[in-house]
Amino acid sequence: MADLIRVILSVLLPPLGVFFQVGLGLQFWINILLTLLGYIPGVVHAIWIIARK
Repeated sequence: MADLIRVILSVLLPPLGVFFQVGLGLQFWINILLTLLGYIPGVVHAIWIIARK
């Protein structure tokens, strides 16, 4: 259930989903960069981070 909430947050705001999964680590900052470069790469990265758990 928690992963479903993270995925929904990742679709709405990708860095937030990554933050809840890994905190303020390197993956969080990579996701912010990808989201700034384009929304879709940020979403794909966020879902990948959540799914690899």
